[in-house]
Amino acid sequence: MPDRTEDDSSSDGATAEGAVPRRDEMMAVMVSLVPFERDASFRIVEIGSGEGRLAAALLERFARATLLALDGSPSMREATERRTVPFGDRAQVRAFDLATLDWWDSMRGAGLVVSSLCVHHLNDAKKQYLYKAVAERLSPPGAFLVADVVDAARPGAPRSTSDHASALLHHLIWLKHAGFTWVDCFWMFAGHAVFGGFK
Repeated sequence: MPDRTEDDSSSDGATAEGAVPRRDEMMAVMVSLVPFERDASFRIVEIGSGEGRLAAALLERFARATLLALDGSPSMREATERRTVPFGDRAQVRAFDLATLDWWDSMRGAGLVVSSLCVHHLNDAKKQYLYKAVAERLSPPGAFLVADVVDAARPGAPRSTSDHASALLHHLIWLKHAGFTWVDCFWMFAGHAVFGGFK
């Protein structure tokens, strides 16, 4: 990710519980939105796996799913690897740079793409490019689910301090323009939201 260091990622992991309100609830909402039966066989790509909490929750709930976890931080990849050890070869962890394009084809044919607290590192234009890339590569009836910081849309409202946070309405418009059939916000609390698009 641009302008981020290993220290930044380690700090994010150490402070996430305090900085992200109701994080367990947020992840539970994401898992509940997955448009597949629990015994379905499908592939998941996680953009920015962090400590691997969401990866483990998804693999535990969907016993025949496989997951590719992408993260730019060696320490976060190690944490994800430790957390997904019980799932054997159903989980793979790889390095990536969110701002580049060379990892996009790893999403091709996936049934589910998820991202938690990662997309806000991209500016508005790059978010739109990413959303289109996800929509083009997902297999129906796939979904793209995002949990992230969102900015206020109302003029004069307090602004988010996170990198390039965007207004929720903008995310939904970009997802619709990217080609998703149905887009919505499913959960929101204290400047954090779960939103996404379905094929």
